[in-house]
Amino acid sequence: MGKIVTNRDKLVMQSAMGVIHHPTMRSATKIAHDESIWAVPAVGGICYNVRIGDSVYGLAGDHIEPGVSVKNADATENLALNFLSCVGNEAIVMSGDAKGARGRVTGTHGGIEHVLADFETADMEKMAPGDKILVKTLGQGLKIEGFDDVKVMNVDPAVLEAMGVEEEKGKLKVKVAAVVPAHLMGSGIGSANAYTGDYDIMTMDKKELKVSGLENLRFGDIVALKDCDTTNGRCFRKGAVTIGVVVHSDCVLSGHGPGVTTLLTCQKSKITWTLDKDANIKNYFGR
Repeated sequence: MGKIVTNRDKLVMQSAMGVIHHPTMRSATKIAHDESIWAVPAVGGICYNVRIGDSVYGLAGDHIEPGVSVKNADATENLALNFLSCVGNEAIVMSGDAKGARGRVTGTHGGIEHVLADFETADMEKMAPGDKILVKTLGQGLKIEGFDDVKVMNVDPAVLEAMGVEEEKGKLKVKVAAVVPAHLMGSGIGSANAYTGDYDIMTMDKKELKVSGLENLRFGDIVALKDCDTTNGRCFRKGAVTIGVVVHSDCVLSGHGPGVTTLLTCQKSKITWTLDKDANIKNYFGR
């Protein structure tokens, strides 16, 4: 096995700004896939008691985002915030009682177009919706030398290095907490690109989840998506592989479930994996 070499020294670091976004709702109730009616918390705000490393299942909530949800009111600036923010980037509170607190980006959530960030509990207790969050963005444009057909996106180079990705017999080997078959991938398929947002693992069939070893997924888990190409959008492609991180909770709506933000993808079988229960971004942040 060999250590990978990247173009880390050529990447551009930029500031991107948003604010802690107040929870939002289109309706107080949702009709679930099994026709049950749910009235529960959903996206946005500061989620004090759901964090990276916790289970994505069993919550009295839908599409729950761990930690802090960040958005910019200007659509073009928010697109830049979502595109530029990479998993592991430093997030800094710039206003309010928690000014100066530092955390890490944990992913992006499509549809609502949130950037998600994890902070220490004591710091979140001082935060409020509307507080400004600055992200020191770094990672887009990252490449792995010798693997031009593997697209890297949405990941801070320090996190990629901490993940222990290695070259073995002309392929990249990645540690993952779980492997997801393509037939379980739902919402997000057909998107124009995977540089923002996420791709949901469908959880309507509980028996299939157990067969696939997905009943213990956690926020922050690194997962392999088999036969899933997210190079130029999201689609089924036999032999393709996507490596991503679980960013939001299970969901009650048909075609939805825990969301995955892409970190690595290839249309060919240039990416392999080994199962490791510790393959979670909370173990790669180094703070």
